[in-house]
Amino acid sequence: MNKSNFSMMFPVWTMLAFSASTTPVVAARRPAGGATQTADDQKNNKGDVTLAAAIRKSIMTDKTLSVAAHNIKIIAQGGSVTLRGPVRSEEEKASVLAKARDIAGATMVTDSITVSPKNGDPKQ
Repeated sequence: MNKSNFSMMFPVWTMLAFSASTTPVVAARRPAGGATQTADDQKNNKGDVTLAAAIRKSIMTDKTLSVAAHNIKIIAQGGSVTLRGPVRSEEEKASVLAKARDIAGATMVTDSITVSPKNGDPKQ
């Protein structure tokens, strides 16, 4: 079989599809120390899902917050909430924490939020 017949039988896209499927999938790794909660730690029980959704809705409706603050990780587990990720200012951090504490309770929220301004502009 010559090369042109082979390419007619197996188009290039087929070869690409086969090669892409053999790419190994690398599992996400837990942060160093293993004690930090990640989104994978949240169970799908109704109470935790509802709690996380209420906090997310409260954060998302505040249009004064940056995109980074809107993308904060919310991990609810057994009624306790952990907030992780960067925000652009101390004011945003305080605002996000206040929203979570209003909904979950002041003693039920763990703060793992970091402040990292982007190019000096707190709204980015």
